[in-house]
Amino acid sequence: MAGAILALAAVFAITVNVQTGYSIIGSALFPVGFCMLYLLGFDLLTGVFVLSPLALIDRRPGVTLGGVLRNWGLTFVGNFAGALTVAVLMSVVFTFGFSTPPDKVGTIIAGIGEARTLGYAKYGAAGMLTLFIRGMLCNWMVSTGVVGAMISTTVSGKVIAMWMPIMVFFFMTFEHSVVNMFLFPSGLIMGGKFSIMDYLIWNEIPTVLGNLVGGLSFTGLTLYSTHVRTGAKRLVLS
Repeated sequence: MAGAILALAAVFAITVNVQTGYSIIGSALFPVGFCMLYLLGFDLLTGVFVLSPLALIDRRPGVTLGGVLRNWGLTFVGNFAGALTVAVLMSVVFTFGFSTPPDKVGTIIAGIGEARTLGYAKYGAAGMLTLFIRGMLCNWMVSTGVVGAMISTTVSGKVIAMWMPIMVFFFMTFEHSVVNMFLFPSGLIMGGKFSIMDYLIWNEIPTVLGNLVGGLSFTGLTLYSTHVRTGAKRLVLS
């Protein structure tokens, strides 16, 4: 469900951008999807990239490397299935059941897929590096929102803590692996001029790796070393 909700939020934000002509408005409203999925307790791949390894590093009982990898794998599959479902449904909406060319929002989504695959590919290794760093920066912001929400004890506090960094990543067009699970399949379905391999090699795989490295290094390990390692020791009841 997390992938589906985030996909709908992306459609919502892009629609707002098209109708208003101001991308900052859509960016300011996009975090509503992230808040919804977090408050409902759904798992997002970018979040478990940060939280699961920390449980392993901290040697929490029952946490194994295999368990962490299984958690990542199941979350990836679930997020992709949800995002792909919304991609198909919204493609039907944008094309009136594939009886007409995509409307303005659908055309823009198809263009995003082309620009953020072939647009990177034409720069070769430099493009791949740019894509990877955009993925790192994205999950730095997203995981900051996750941690901020965990720290807060009220619903309003959780929403505010999530809203700020999520708005930053969306407005800055950083690469989010789960949002891209919706954008690029949508583009392919609606006739975007790029291939599945373009999507995987020149976006999804580097974005996933960038999200993992960025979230874990900039947020997870940083907070662990400065807060958990220096905080009061946990009492273990035997």
